[in-house]
Amino acid sequence: MYLPKRWPAPVDPGSVTIMSEYPIAYPIRVHPRVSESLRAGGPVVALESTIVAHGLPRPDNLTVARDVEREVQAHGAEPATIGMIDGQIWVGLDDEQLATLATDDSVAKLSVRDLPVAAAKRVNGATTVASTSAIAASVGIPIFATGGLGGVHRDANRTFDESADLTTLAHTRIAVVCAGVKSILDVPATLERLETLGVTVVGYRTTRFPGFFVSDSGYDIDWSVDGPDEVAEILRAQRDQDGAGGIGAVGSAGGGVIGGVGGGLIVANPLPDHEQLDPALHERTLADGLAIMERDGVSGKAVTPFLLAHFHSATEGRSLAVNVRIILRNAALAARIAVALSAATRPNDAPVFSDGMSTLFSGGPSLTPPA
Repeated sequence: MYLPKRWPAPVDPGSVTIMSEYPIAYPIRVHPRVSESLRAGGPVVALESTIVAHGLPRPDNLTVARDVEREVQAHGAEPATIGMIDGQIWVGLDDEQLATLATDDSVAKLSVRDLPVAAAKRVNGATTVASTSAIAASVGIPIFATGGLGGVHRDANRTFDESADLTTLAHTRIAVVCAGVKSILDVPATLERLETLGVTVVGYRTTRFPGFFVSDSGYDIDWSVDGPDEVAEILRAQRDQDGAGGIGAVGSAGGGVIGGVGGGLIVANPLPDHEQLDPALHERTLADGLAIMERDGVSGKAVTPFLLAHFHSATEGRSLAVNVRIILRNAALAARIAVALSAATRPNDAPVFSDGMSTLFSGGPSLTPPA
């Protein structure tokens, strides 16, 4: 259970006490149920918390967050929602922590660059695709489910506005199951950047890149896969080609790619046509939203939540229903991939936990993972 402004330290297995002073170290804390699954080579799916804090309206956000975790469990994997509570990174939030991020107005939106500042300031924060990917890979979680990926913004030729999701995935070994990039972005420019950055993109039973609310963004992708087993095989191939490094393992030098020698894998999972937002409604709503955004000078981190809120209002909630279907379907697919990967993993393929990541397991005070 989350204890505000305090730090739990184990006395004996299964019990905690409260220290009088806040810790001076800032390790990644892994929930016992998640660390136990990882140690056993079980299937684990990482989930972001920005969608909870900033992507969905209240009170739907908390309901959906719980539903997504249950969807992962229903398909045989362990959910690990990632976020920051009181300056501490948690991999596997409990329900009270999840509720904190869903209801606290002061929750910060944290990309990779924000993590150390937010930790030092002891804030509550929600992790983006970029920071969730980096944290998940650092503790050995190879699969991550989200709604839509960030990308190149439509006026990037003038503003240079590009999501850190892209550059993070260029050096993080993790598979991200998503419904493509959000359609509010410059889709062809995003695909070009992904190619340049060496991020692999495969369509799930499609060769057309999805556009989040709509099933087809209008752009082709080179590769497709037909089932979870095929995605798992791609991940095993990545791992074998990495040599000594494994998915989620950090090289002995402590630098370079998180988890291997290459970038991430995007599994683009479109909604069925009958579940997508009506394409004509989508185009009208997007055009109106972009015009309002330009008029009001909305930019940077505010763009995505602003446009998602506009979609919700202008479509009278239909976009929210589509958004929820997207994340639930992606969570289910990610869980199936995680199960397939776990079943196919050889004993010496288990995730490697690096002492250099200063990861705390099971709430313990030591900065060295237990043997």
